[in-house]
Amino acid sequence: MMRTRQGAFTVALGAVVALAAAACSGSGSGGGSTAGSSATAASKGGTLYILNVGPHNGLDPQQSYVGADLEFANRVYARSLTMYTAGEKPELVPDLATDTGTMSDGGKTWAFTLKGDAKWQDGKAVTCDDVKYGISRTFATDVISNGPTYILSFLDVPEDADGAPVYKGPYKPSAAGDAAFNKAITCEGEKLTLHFKKPWADFNQATASLAAFSAFRKDKDKGANSLFDVFSDGPYMLEGTFDANKGGTWVRNPSWTGGDDLRKAYPDKIVDVEGLTTEVIFQRLLANGGEDKNAITFSSAPASLLAQIVGTTSAKDRTFNPTAPYVNYLTPNYQSAAMKNPKIRQAFAMSTNKDAYVTANGGPQVMTPTNAICNPALACYQDSNPFGAPSAGDPVGAKKVLTDAGITTPVPITVVYRKTATADKAYSALKQTWDQGGFNTTLEGITDKYYRTISSAASKSKDVFSAGWGADWPSGSTDIPPLFDGRINITATSSNQDYGYFNDDAVNKAIDAAYLISDAAEREKAWGAIDAMIVADGGVVPLVAQKFVFVAGSNIKNFEINSLLGGYADFANIAVQ
Repeated sequence: MMRTRQGAFTVALGAVVALAAAACSGSGSGGGSTAGSSATAASKGGTLYILNVGPHNGLDPQQSYVGADLEFANRVYARSLTMYTAGEKPELVPDLATDTGTMSDGGKTWAFTLKGDAKWQDGKAVTCDDVKYGISRTFATDVISNGPTYILSFLDVPEDADGAPVYKGPYKPSAAGDAAFNKAITCEGEKLTLHFKKPWADFNQATASLAAFSAFRKDKDKGANSLFDVFSDGPYMLEGTFDANKGGTWVRNPSWTGGDDLRKAYPDKIVDVEGLTTEVIFQRLLANGGEDKNAITFSSAPASLLAQIVGTTSAKDRTFNPTAPYVNYLTPNYQSAAMKNPKIRQAFAMSTNKDAYVTANGGPQVMTPTNAICNPALACYQDSNPFGAPSAGDPVGAKKVLTDAGITTPVPITVVYRKTATADKAYSALKQTWDQGGFNTTLEGITDKYYRTISSAASKSKDVFSAGWGADWPSGSTDIPPLFDGRINITATSSNQDYGYFNDDAVNKAIDAAYLISDAAEREKAWGAIDAMIVADGGVVPLVAQKFVFVAGSNIKNFEINSLLGGYADFANIAVQ
């Protein structure tokens, strides 16, 4: 699915975390959980506040790939063909379409018919062409970046000599490219038909999970400048402009029919406040004063405050501890001089002390070491450990690998991470065994536009990047290709989600083969095997599987976690009155 919006939460002591886990209300499985204040029936009205770290990554549906952002877009301003319901057991249901789609030709053709009752904020109807145009924007990889790129490899569009689709998106029209795209996606009235070059059996799950398949109005498209310029077909629309660093305000869309039981849209207004630290956010939520009684956050609690959260009796019924779908990982950069060497990648992996990272982030109750990119909750999970290193790392063994290979030590490397107070401690802990293992590690914390920065060509010289990822829907197909298929990710201007520029022919062939496996269990087994291939190559160093800790204000009603939309607060039913 999607990236985490910021680094993992932490606590100071494992014992404190154990207490926290027992004290926290909510769903431990990550399913829906409802705040105690919901005992009073929710009603329309009031202002809901969201307290966030920021700066915001973006609002453009085709450029969104952060879990909390996707959940918010789906419920607030960007509709798609299908969607997931709220509650403990989310179900796939129609959204813009009349049903969840019709698959034919073994999964190579999908058809949807629009209901025709959805409207944009100016009152115009949402059309089949609007959905088609939204999908077309993903092909403009020089303008629309950082969003999911599945459609580039699936849609039946011929490829250039370099393997990229001949269709370059709506901003670079060409007779051949436009013809190819128009043949692959057709609109007959309000019937949308997509033709794929290979089977995509769970495509209707993708349309429910990813805003990239949302409709987009061509006459409102400002290209790269659409990043924070929303034109809504959901229950809310922007009031004025959105500031990436400060946030913005959402008010009711006057053209919203209000007939959608799947989005209750209880609050009159939603105020998104960006630019806070997690410490400030949780201090305010615990204090529960004034407008903060109507507040939630997409951030998970920082280490420094979890003990305080546990000790705040008044916050017990509004504290939630769901399982997160995310895995934190490190990705060596194959463009860097050092990490091109497989022995250096192996030594780096071997000397990584995952236990120290867990401790710095709060202990095993809030995150556990993992050896796979597939979350342990997924069928694709396989516990591979190709270098035989313990979770505490093996710096002695790592240094021997470097020495035996004739590599001069220490090897200078720069590790890039999203900077927070907790992350500073966690990466300082990791640096100790990396340096003991034969490296001279420079830590580079980034606070602004993290994912856009590390995926840009300007970051090619860095050696290792940190990131977090969760499946878009319950399949390894949403873990492996989005992160490690260089054919669909790497361009001249961006690595997109493939931050380490991993692009291996054997892995790419295995990805293609996995897509063709019709049996779901066997297909997930194949994704797990590919996961292990990449780990064995040193292409990724999985660190931990996460859990979240959230606190909501006392006026929040219907606080639910949606396990299929990133494990964050679900805006479908949330209310403040």
